[in-house]
Amino acid sequence: MTGRSSSDTAIPHLTDDGAPVVVRRSARRRRTVAAFWEDGNAVVAIPASFTKSQEQEWVRRMLVKLKKQGERQTGAGRRRPATDQALAKHAEHLSKTYLGGRAVPTSVRWVANQNARWGSATPGDGTIRLSNKLQPMPQWVIDYVLVHELAHLLVASHNAEFWRLVEAYPDTQRAKAFLEGVAFATSRGLPADSGSGIPASRPRN
Repeated sequence: MTGRSSSDTAIPHLTDDGAPVVVRRSARRRRTVAAFWEDGNAVVAIPASFTKSQEQEWVRRMLVKLKKQGERQTGAGRRRPATDQALAKHAEHLSKTYLGGRAVPTSVRWVANQNARWGSATPGDGTIRLSNKLQPMPQWVIDYVLVHELAHLLVASHNAEFWRLVEAYPDTQRAKAFLEGVAFATSRGLPADSGSGIPASRPRN
């Protein structure tokens, strides 16, 4: 009997765009399988009774499904969160998840005139603005910028306390590297599909 190599049968640890893959087995599930995004992770929920081979097969299927869903949303011009209201609600969720709910913005808005930074916050009036150039980027990158600006409502400067708050978000380093790559490419006139047209800039360290 000819078997597959371990590389052929291994369950992916990362999606194609680098997001962690989490497999959850549930005794409540009998036959159904679900996939969704949660805190920057691609979560695949399967029945606890699945064999290892069934797990491998369904994880691959559901990652393809998640990818196609993302492509359809991008192709139709829909973003999550697309509106200022949805963005504010999502910011509230991120504040509760990573900052203990202490950062409470008065408004969170997408803006089209912010070309020097990915995002900005004004602690004095509690407002946060995100460049709409972020909208085509992965959600975990947008979440990093949101957490970064939410942290500024608590600590104005980029000191050690500020970065301690920001780094509660698990994809901080990966998102910073992503934005630095976009900034490097665009500053040299290279194609950068996730941020074309935006000058070399990022949340300042």
